[in-house]
Amino acid sequence: MVKLSVIVPFYNVQTYAPDTLRSLRANARDDFEFILVDDCATDGTPEILERAERDLPGAVYVRHEQNGGLATARNTGLDAARGEYLTFLDGDDWLAPGYYEQLLAAIEELDCDFVRTDHVQCTGRARSIHRVPHGRRGVVMNPRDAILPADRSTSVDYAFAWAGIYHRRLLDQGLLHFTHGLRTAEDRPWIWKLHREAGSFAVVGLLGVFYRRGVASSLTQIGDVRQLDFIRAFDQVIEETARDLDADTLLPKAVRTYCAIISHHLGNIERFEPTVARKLRSMSAAALKRMPQDVLKEALDSMDHERAARLRRLKRRAGTEVAA
Repeated sequence: MVKLSVIVPFYNVQTYAPDTLRSLRANARDDFEFILVDDCATDGTPEILERAERDLPGAVYVRHEQNGGLATARNTGLDAARGEYLTFLDGDDWLAPGYYEQLLAAIEELDCDFVRTDHVQCTGRARSIHRVPHGRRGVVMNPRDAILPADRSTSVDYAFAWAGIYHRRLLDQGLLHFTHGLRTAEDRPWIWKLHREAGSFAVVGLLGVFYRRGVASSLTQIGDVRQLDFIRAFDQVIEETARDLDADTLLPKAVRTYCAIISHHLGNIERFEPTVARKLRSMSAAALKRMPQDVLKEALDSMDHERAARLRRLKRRAGTEVAA
């Protein structure tokens, strides 16, 4: 039986894929499988993965005939996975040797639905440790209890799918698939759903994932229209949270986070292409109108002056345009 399935999407990362694959080899075990999903790469990535299928123990190579984006590629991997436990890695990141064995031991000892971990962020030669914003370590808890408070960073704000390990029962319950076609912020509805609907989780201070930030091909570095998928992602968070039995308690957190992300993008609008920048403003204004207005008012009142003023200006301008 396969103990652990590791789902690794690749798209045009021929520069980094060899490091990723070497780190998987240093984590191989007879009962581990590595599902390498080629999301229709157009560089030398497919040839690298074809070699890996032959040379990497436990490798399973799957190729998309059309590029579908990270969410869709991860779903392909989930559909192929046979493991009792599952985790993710991105095709331009890498692992410490033996990390997956430690991660597996942690979730088996804690006996919970999922475990979240810290990670090392790598920007050029710089290294920094980023921790799950959750104080209690090695203690099994109800994940719903880690969503709040609304005005502080919590576990749902640490949305990296690869920073953790997940029991297969979550897949069987429909909690591990991503929203098909989301090109960015695909982790946001996913992590909120996990925290609302899974039964148990824990956080461990285990470092072993090295997250490569600032890669030129990464969508976080490209100011094109695909970046605007964050609006569809957060609309889903709001819509699903509004249906929750504890919606009154949880919605302020969801709305405040959505507002913070909109404000962040508006504050960096110069990196977008002009047509995309205009679309960002109009779509963000429409998103503010869709939010529960009483909750939105409370969220804006609780934010710092600069961010709140930016959003209020956008909201007023949109209202003026509609009236005109």
